[in-house]
Amino acid sequence: MGILNITPDSFSDGGEFNDVDAAIKHALDMVKEGVDIIDVGGESTRPGAVEVDADEEIRRVLPVVKRLVKEVDLPISVDTYKSKVAEEVLKAGAHIINDVWGLQSDPDIATVAAKYDVPVIVMHNQKGIEYKKDILEEICDFFKKSIDIALKAGVKKENIILDPGIGFGKTPKQNMIVMSRLGELNDLGYPILLGTSRKSMIGKILDLPPKERVEGTVATTVMGIVQGVDIVRVHDIKENLRAAKVTDAIVRGL
Repeated sequence: MGILNITPDSFSDGGEFNDVDAAIKHALDMVKEGVDIIDVGGESTRPGAVEVDADEEIRRVLPVVKRLVKEVDLPISVDTYKSKVAEEVLKAGAHIINDVWGLQSDPDIATVAAKYDVPVIVMHNQKGIEYKKDILEEICDFFKKSIDIALKAGVKKENIILDPGIGFGKTPKQNMIVMSRLGELNDLGYPILLGTSRKSMIGKILDLPPKERVEGTVATTVMGIVQGVDIVRVHDIKENLRAAKVTDAIVRGL
């Protein structure tokens, strides 16, 4: 999954693809590098980012989604936790909703996803970094609640994907604990998406700025696949795809 941020303030590439033509060019570049899914985001979800209302988010992403569904023969995902945004982009032809609040910020988004019969990516998130129980146990509890919301809204079980939310509601140390125990999430019985690309956990280990964290991201991609991850969400397609192919060949015989 390739990241396409239509935002002025994303931590790594904010402002680079605000223009629709620039966004489409970047998407086409990712297609050339072998991306399988393009994930479009209109609101930065980095810590401390300013919240964007639904109308502004729609203004940012809708023109890009409309162009992408015509020009790119791949699934288009939209990174939003707002049902109003989800409705508009799905109406325009988007194929996946990627919710960083796991359907728990705006539960109506699950109803919208069910209406259009699309996959939903349910990411673990929380306000603050306190965990009363074992962190993986709490993440699984969160997922069980999100899965229940999805199924009750009519989302099909095969349309649910889980994301442990690396970098969200977690300290760097907690992120590393989750990374080392990703395999435990397989017990829930759903595909797993991993989004670590250029994140601060990698930056703290390497002491490097976001755009110099490619190799660190590749390391997490490999670790994720070894532990059963099915989708990796990244900025740098070529490098991560090559690593994924080799890892898949070794681990899964693909």
